[in-house]
Amino acid sequence: MKKYWIMLLSACTLAACNGSNQKIAYPVAEREDVVEDYFGTPVADPYRWMEDDTTTRVKAWVQAENAITREYLDAIPFRQALLRRLTDLNNYEKIGVPFKKAGKYYFFRNDGLQNQSVLYVKDALDAPAEVLLDPNTLSADGTVALKGYNFSKDGRYLAYTISRSGSDWSEIYVMDLQTRRPTSDHIVWVKFSSASWYGNGFFYSTYPTPEAGKELSAVNENHMIYYHRLGDPQSRDQLVYQDKRYPKRFYSGFTDEQERFLFISEDGSNLGNRLFLRDLHKKGADYVEIASDDSKSYDVVEVSGDEFFVVTNNGAPLYKLMKGSAAKPHFSQWETVIPESDAVIESVQLIGSKLVVTYNRDASSHAYIYSRDGVLEREIALPALGSVSFSGREGDDEAFFSFSSFNFPPTIYKFNPGTGASEKYMAPLVQFLPEDYVCEQVFFPSKDGTRIPMFLTYRKDLERDGRNPVYLYGYGGFNISLTPGFSATRIPFLENGGIYASVNLRGGGEYGEAWHLAGTKMQKQNVFDDCIAAAEYLIAEKYTSADKLCLAGASNGGLLVGAVVNQRPDLFAVALPGVGVMDMLRYHKFTIGWNWASDYGTSEDSPEMFRYLYGYSPLHTIQDGGKPYPAILVTTADHDDRVVPAHSFKYTATLQAARTGDKPKLILIGTDAGHGSGKPISKVLQEQADSWGFAMWNLGMKPEFTNFAPGDSVPDR
Repeated sequence: MKKYWIMLLSACTLAACNGSNQKIAYPVAEREDVVEDYFGTPVADPYRWMEDDTTTRVKAWVQAENAITREYLDAIPFRQALLRRLTDLNNYEKIGVPFKKAGKYYFFRNDGLQNQSVLYVKDALDAPAEVLLDPNTLSADGTVALKGYNFSKDGRYLAYTISRSGSDWSEIYVMDLQTRRPTSDHIVWVKFSSASWYGNGFFYSTYPTPEAGKELSAVNENHMIYYHRLGDPQSRDQLVYQDKRYPKRFYSGFTDEQERFLFISEDGSNLGNRLFLRDLHKKGADYVEIASDDSKSYDVVEVSGDEFFVVTNNGAPLYKLMKGSAAKPHFSQWETVIPESDAVIESVQLIGSKLVVTYNRDASSHAYIYSRDGVLEREIALPALGSVSFSGREGDDEAFFSFSSFNFPPTIYKFNPGTGASEKYMAPLVQFLPEDYVCEQVFFPSKDGTRIPMFLTYRKDLERDGRNPVYLYGYGGFNISLTPGFSATRIPFLENGGIYASVNLRGGGEYGEAWHLAGTKMQKQNVFDDCIAAAEYLIAEKYTSADKLCLAGASNGGLLVGAVVNQRPDLFAVALPGVGVMDMLRYHKFTIGWNWASDYGTSEDSPEMFRYLYGYSPLHTIQDGGKPYPAILVTTADHDDRVVPAHSFKYTATLQAARTGDKPKLILIGTDAGHGSGKPISKVLQEQADSWGFAMWNLGMKPEFTNFAPGDSVPDR
């Protein structure tokens, strides 16, 4: 073994940073002789030591990598101007959709550049607002984030969940809303759970206390549901549900607002979940399994009296709404309220006396009003192709919804559930002119002929001359749909002639369960083929060319970027894989990675599944000495306990050691940050300046940034 396992040969020279493609001297990571046998196939894993990111040598490698990356990014001549423009663009008031609890109105507001949004309360819509909970006071650097909140039935208490430094681990606190002071209650080691109120306390899910030093990497097992009584220490909490037969499953308990039922969802073993019910109005009642086929999903969306409404894809790949009751709780006894249609049911809410149903049709929201019995009454008019989110409750005569699209900042509308009429309630003033941009939806054939949708957003004066820079973003997994949404961080790219392309790949939920399944396990190559076809379409239709095309994605989308670049490095000039799942042979051995097996399969399942994963795993399919690779900036974070940073570490070390051309292959490792959720705006802006700056620089752009002066007029939307 080398005495000195890592050395920094030299810093990134200015010549390398200014686009000359001079080869960068990367930190040299030690290769160890680690080989694992998979069904008779030996697979080398020379950087397995990077899986323990608490060791001195991993920390030294991280420090060295961050140093050369930081030098490269800071040398981009327009980075500071880009950061200023991003800061200006994000410095606008952001207000969330109001919601009503116990006669009061609540909403979140961010004055522009606050690290975390603040929860406000009003006695009436036209009354002055008061700060109820300000997460910015919980840490000096904004790295403590509010993850969830639940009000007690009587409106006396607020249980709120926080996370630290982006970790999935959460803590629950309680505020007395009469005194607006925290109580003594404090729950730790909570994960994937909220607080569900019942009586003088609440239910929550937790794991056993992890081993010291392994909190962010050890496999999470034995999820349990406890009941906490206000005023008691956590040590006295009552275990109410666990199933020791299945340590690698999730158990989530939730109650309805009237505290009639406790539902328990068990998932993690298949594509869907099992559902259990306990009637809290019956003393000593046991849990009843009411839905057993965990290849299907069952989402309890509303409870009214002794009836509960469930959206399910059991017998309906595009989903349907069903209704059960305390007297008829089993799936076989449920009644269909709204049958499956030609679009995917996205959400259902009981508002006033009506059912408000949102559908996903061709990756865009469409909303309708139904009677409680499932009779269609009318469509709710929406401003354009985009995404909608409703807020309201049974019995309310007023409600709200938020609408946004790629060129339409989130705007709140007041909504009458009885008539379907709506009026603008509040719109942000963003420092750009939305009417100067167009958002179009195109469709193109994938390799096997499947019709794939994609949204393109760009300036109206754009010419299709094959020379426009394009930022292509995709995900393609876990039944998650990419629908239109606004982000101010894209505006500098669009202002400078760029095209933002969002592609709806198979594996997502845009067209229901069949679309999802077509991108899972041994169909995963369909996702990569769809993405490659998107790039080829953009080039063929003269939106762009290969030397002007950037591919980006995060998490499962990071896997997408890594796999596609390995298969077609010639199609892209830049690649941005963020917090990606890069080691497909070992992903299931960390934290909750085992939960992804329903989409991916694992290397332990069978020789066929191993070979399939090995054939596209980004870590294992890097081309050494093949076609030159695009410029690549990998991003991850030290507190990411969902997709552990070892994925990105091992992938980057392998990439830098391979012969992939002279374009930069860099990694940026965030500190006190996780998978992305709850990240303070100060960190977000710095990271966006880095990633967009890297992309624009390596796409050959020479951007100019317009900064609005205070008092300049912006459009009233």
